[in-house]
Amino acid sequence: MFGLLGPPAPCRLCLAIGIVVAASMVGCKTAQKMIAPSQHRDWEPIYSVLPTAEFQGEQVTIRNVRYSKHLDKDSYVPDWTDKTFNIGDVRAVDFVVMPFPDVSALAHTQVSFEVARPGLPSEYISVSAEVRKERGETYGPIKGSARQFELTYVVADERDVIESQTSHYDRDVYLYRATASPEKAQRMFVDMMGRVNQLAARPEFYDTITNNCTTNILEHINRIHPRRVTYDYRVLLPGLSDELAYDQGLIERHGTFAQTKARAHLNPRAKQFAGHRDFSQLIRR
Repeated sequence: MFGLLGPPAPCRLCLAIGIVVAASMVGCKTAQKMIAPSQHRDWEPIYSVLPTAEFQGEQVTIRNVRYSKHLDKDSYVPDWTDKTFNIGDVRAVDFVVMPFPDVSALAHTQVSFEVARPGLPSEYISVSAEVRKERGETYGPIKGSARQFELTYVVADERDVIESQTSHYDRDVYLYRATASPEKAQRMFVDMMGRVNQLAARPEFYDTITNNCTTNILEHINRIHPRRVTYDYRVLLPGLSDELAYDQGLIERHGTFAQTKARAHLNPRAKQFAGHRDFSQLIRR
């Protein structure tokens, strides 16, 4: 993560030179954009509203939980709602991996928290560190390391962030139940909501290597359980992060890793239950 005070004074000239060089490499509109992250850009509609979390004792209210209803690959209707529940209602956390179609060693990763309120079916809230895209902007790994994108945390309904991928992009999605106890799931949830508030108050640049979807998840885990995750090359290749989680006992095992991964593959169930209001419950059966 970037420090709060910026680079040491002797490095400021190097930073300025680096910005100019990177600007010429990635073809950005202006080097000015790279100087400081901003909350004020012409965002894609699904990134136009930031979530926040309000805590009152044991109760939390998440503002702006997103549910963008995707009509097809290129069109959607964005919407947001608020959710209030007790922190103790968070019972578990799932790890989700979405490999890139052309390079399976690369992937997007996110987590979903199970919220089980007494007398009600469980619901699932997805939390995802992502590039906050401007209107018409496309992601690229080189641009992602050249201060071209802000980082955002999306808090969303799984019908938005999982069903859309399996139904409209035919992208493989794998869902693993974490071995975290309810207490640790609650602590991780609170830690992630703190990060949500931090980014709403102070923007940061996304970085393909150091400040991405997977590194943020690992930092949350290691904050609530110091040194729980040992870093290796699979952190830099998020498409292999589920194997790392399996080897380090972070996810439930169902036989070998290959067997566990096959069981975690969501696409057949996600397509079968697409459009159902209780999509999240059905894909987990």
